[in-house]
Amino acid sequence: MQQRRPTSLHVCVLGAGIVGLATAWQLVQDGHSVTVVDSAQAGTGASAANGAQLSYAYVQPLADPGIWSQLPKLLLARDSPLKLRPQMDPQQWAWGLRFMAACRASVSAGTTASLLALAAESRAGFDHLLAREDIDCDFSTTGKLVLYPDAASFAGARRQLALQRSLGSVQHALSPAEAVAVEPALAGYAAQMAGAIHTPDECAADCFKVCRELQRLLQARGVRFVFDTPVTRLVRRSGRIDSVETPAGPIEADAFVVALGAGSQQLARPLGLHVPVVPLKGYSITLPATAAAPRVSVTDVARKVVFARLGERLRVAGMAELVGHDRRIDPERIRSLLGSVREVFGEIAPATGVQPWAGLRPATPTGLPVLGRLRGSPVNLFFNTGHGALGFTLAFGSARRVARELGASLRPAAAALAACSA
Repeated sequence: MQQRRPTSLHVCVLGAGIVGLATAWQLVQDGHSVTVVDSAQAGTGASAANGAQLSYAYVQPLADPGIWSQLPKLLLARDSPLKLRPQMDPQQWAWGLRFMAACRASVSAGTTASLLALAAESRAGFDHLLAREDIDCDFSTTGKLVLYPDAASFAGARRQLALQRSLGSVQHALSPAEAVAVEPALAGYAAQMAGAIHTPDECAADCFKVCRELQRLLQARGVRFVFDTPVTRLVRRSGRIDSVETPAGPIEADAFVVALGAGSQQLARPLGLHVPVVPLKGYSITLPATAAAPRVSVTDVARKVVFARLGERLRVAGMAELVGHDRRIDPERIRSLLGSVREVFGEIAPATGVQPWAGLRPATPTGLPVLGRLRGSPVNLFFNTGHGALGFTLAFGSARRVARELGASLRPAAAALAACSA
């Protein structure tokens, strides 16, 4: 059984994706007892088959000034990586307006600085886990290349590089020939590039495997998991969350962390809390990696597609669809991803063994996640959500920050109660 210190808390983490599990891991390291609740199993939501890249040094937010010049093509092109399906949802429209307002140089620069700091903290947290525990997750440190199709986009990338360098990132602007020297699998694609940004120490790993390994480690430390059990309501009494309602009955705790990704907003709304998160649907395919497949992670800006090597597999991911909570797999999107593989790397995609997937990334308008307490929220309710496409990258840093705020807010009260009971 998990041992509780006199000043420890029982914390209920809602969500067993990479963000929720990293939060549970950090809370256990801080001496708390933890229960994790999820409507499915560990890592089966947005963490199941994401892009697999750990982009610690390249965190440019989606809300960027460059979106304005791309918008007509993104909205009108039949094969656009961006798809909008407007709905009668005021929250969706409000999110869209806030997103467009965030597409300014000053906002993007501030967001980049904040995300880089959080990513550095996250890298330290994940590195510590890898050094301490035996984790099977196809982890690699082969670096990343971001490919740009024309002079204008490459010039914008070099400006972003200068900003990120000033904040401590180690990156280099490469010619097409230099990019091919880093990743020979790009030889047939060099004519389609104006240049590339190389980050030599970026990483990749299988997020789903990390989730399952965290589940194993947490169970060994006494963490209780309640799977296949949706949370239907947060029960508020006297300015605190007393429990969460589930079909299996109420679950009580001293504190609660909402890490439900795209479902966080719906759970918070009855409390009068606004969580500025909408689901952005993304797709991926996982296929066997041939000898000609890349070993360096690659992001193709023109196609908004990422490629990451996971041992003997290749993960290919992309697309951003604002279509509500629709998780259906569009066959045309899968064909588009397979086409990207052929166009960038030649005929390396096998005819069989391709695993398609679609998931919902929880995105905020600015790209900054929602961490900690919200204004007006109960004193023992915390949020860890809204990481967009950077959930895997930012998970361990976000967990550290939320756990620190939770401990600082609630441990003094727990200590006082323990002293009165002594």
